Amino acid sequence: MKLLTVGPRAIALGLLLLALPVLAARRPRLSKKDDVVTITTSLGDIRLILFTDTPLHRANFLKKASDGFYNGTTFHRVIPNFMVQGGDPNSKDADPTNDGLGPPNEPTIPAELAAGHKHDYGAVAAARQGDFVNPQRASSSSQFYLVEKHEGTHFLDGQYTVFGQVIKGQEVIDKIAALPKDARDRPLTDLKMTMKVEKLKKKKITELYGYSY
Repeated sequence: MKLLTVGPRAIALGLLLLALPVLAARRPRLSKKDDVVTITTSLGDIRLILFTDTPLHRANFLKKASDGFYNGTTFHRVIPNFMVQGGDPNSKDADPTNDGLGPPNEPTIPAELAAGHKHDYGAVAAARQGDFVNPQRASSSSQFYLVEKHEGTHFLDGQYTVFGQVIKGQEVIDKIAALPKDARDRPLTDLKMTMKVEKLKKKKITELYGYSY
């Protein structure tokens, strides 16, 4: 009776084939749907998506938007040819001088700069305290800004976490940035916002807004 001999190469190939189902099982399934956040203001609606490779910022923003946290907050800082900033819960009260300061002891979100998203026109990014008190560049868990400069604000790349992109309503950002304001860049008239979150098929998002995944 002949003995069947198997060489090292064949053994390695067999092990690789055995491992393939395991590797396939570990591969995460890509969702066919995504969350679209709509920011509604008196100047119009802004629709945006949030990046999956900034999961901490994405989860925080979606929860706050879904829970109504942002409803009644304002865009409290507007700078033409730069950005518009909002989301501070302090902007809900009657004291305009505390807008942008954030509540005391507000938690922060660890920076997610490794994703490498750029400050393009319509980018959604997290505000934060300066490097001198915040060398880790941790983000505010409430305040965010939308890039209004059409050429982008790329000098901020790698310094502030960009975690989303406006897919419709960029012209509304321009209108907000053009509001009359005081010396602190606060609009003279409150511009309040509400938010809602809607889950749509990615194919539908592409059809409606031209955003490609």
